[in-house]
Amino acid sequence: MSKNFDDLLSKLQSVKTKKVAVAVAQDEPVLEAIKEAKEQGFADAILVGDKVEIEKIAKKIDMDLMKFEIIHEADVKKAALFAVQLVSSGKADMVMKGLVDTATFLRSVLNKEVGLRTGKLMSHVAVFEVDKLDRLLFLTDAAFNTYPDLKAKIDIVNNSVKVARACGIKLPKVAPICAVEVVNPDMPATVDAALLSKMSERGQIKGCVIDGPLAFDNALSEEAAHHKNVTGEVAGKADIFLLPNIETANVMYKCLTYLSHSRNGGCLVGTSAPVILTSRADSVETKVNSIALAALVAESK
Repeated sequence: MSKNFDDLLSKLQSVKTKKVAVAVAQDEPVLEAIKEAKEQGFADAILVGDKVEIEKIAKKIDMDLMKFEIIHEADVKKAALFAVQLVSSGKADMVMKGLVDTATFLRSVLNKEVGLRTGKLMSHVAVFEVDKLDRLLFLTDAAFNTYPDLKAKIDIVNNSVKVARACGIKLPKVAPICAVEVVNPDMPATVDAALLSKMSERGQIKGCVIDGPLAFDNALSEEAAHHKNVTGEVAGKADIFLLPNIETANVMYKCLTYLSHSRNGGCLVGTSAPVILTSRADSVETKVNSIALAALVAESK
């Protein structure tokens, strides 16, 4: 079981190098991450975008473009669509957002003709390595689904379980996070949590153990769970933290990013291939970690 990103990177040394298609590749932090992933040997890339701008950035960051395939397409929308098509046609294993707005990029990902639709819900999984914790934390969904209902949460859990299993966690423990540990009909998230737990118990959701509702402290810390007399397989040992809505998840994501000593990466799943959707505010390290995570998910497929 991988406990940190060094473990994840080590896992990649024994698998075939994955190829990432970069949509609108003329983005300095993205090219820095691609360069690093190439040097570490776990990812190659096809760079789709404005070749002149890509060459300018490559010169600035001392990136040898002779090691990469470049497809010139100055039109942003066409470049995004072509990068996605490279994946859907099997010429690349995953796609990464470059210097293109998220809406345009996702329209290409969901294109009916050449996109990566599977008929399933797409969701984002963020993976955090936090100092003083002995395991990775899988946080979902801080980027894509806004107010998921029970049906959507089932898909989100299934998507996150696939990511956790790709990282070596054979039976992930899933905590539906709420403000309290008891079912309260006036708090819909607690009702959803209880239903998810019962569905897991009856084998309707497979490949994981779900128990909730759980407050965040009781899902994260065995000591906190003990003090509150919260018991169960997941209490204090959760791997996957299913947040009730995007506000909660986004705040938690940014708190972990900016207020803790941590490393993270993430990707969109529920598609036929992993989608790397990093923020412009994300560090180069986060982008490299996201490529590594997507490569593991691609390998598991």
